[in-house]
Amino acid sequence: MQEEQATVEERAAGDRRTIALVDDDRNILTTVSIALQAEGFATRVYSDGEAALKAICENPPDLAVFDIKMPRMDGIELLRRVRERSALPVIFLTSKDDEGDEEFGFEVGADDYITKPFSLRLLIARIRALLRRVGLGTSEDTAAGSPEPGPVIERGRLRMDPARHQVMWEERPVSLTVTEFLILEALAQRPGVIKSRNQLMDAAYPDDVFVDDRTVDSHIKRIRRKFRSVDRNFGAIETLYGAGYSFADG
Repeated sequence: MQEEQATVEERAAGDRRTIALVDDDRNILTTVSIALQAEGFATRVYSDGEAALKAICENPPDLAVFDIKMPRMDGIELLRRVRERSALPVIFLTSKDDEGDEEFGFEVGADDYITKPFSLRLLIARIRALLRRVGLGTSEDTAAGSPEPGPVIERGRLRMDPARHQVMWEERPVSLTVTEFLILEALAQRPGVIKSRNQLMDAAYPDDVFVDDRTVDSHIKRIRRKFRSVDRNFGAIETLYGAGYSFADG
């Protein structure tokens, strides 16, 4: 395998999805790439964040997996740069000792994370789940029954179009990641109804076995920050301490 190699055995037709892998550990790159190819994915591998950023921006994959700890440009900075340009689905790889990095990763827009050492089966399952959430599941996923995008949601100044992954607040666009979108959608579907953290995680991570409570708090914090960038008085997402969150229609 060559560093910063372009697409590996990519097919132009069909439902083959391309996964970008960014990690300075060549053993991980090789092992994960081989496993993904065996599952029908095409892979692109990068051991350097700067080279990965250039390639991802010029020719976006369907999903990316970033390691956090890398020289020159770490995964946090790489994701920050990517988020300036797109809502590319991203999974972070973190070590068990890097809980702060994990939380900060969600703050800058990661969709999911997996701690090292990790199971290849778990990583592949998370990749398939995230692809389904953005409507890029394979024919195998379709046969299993992938959900169709819901109807347009209009709640006061909020308008959400799941089919187009578009969010508007007072006619101004708000760019959300896949996970942020699904959390907000779950809240906006039933204004005034308190949703627990577990309920919100079930909406955003329907295929995951377990997601930490602090994960939803990090996502909510980022959603609020994004809406306040277009309306500094935004307060439609209410916190009910000890219970969860709700959306205030109006």
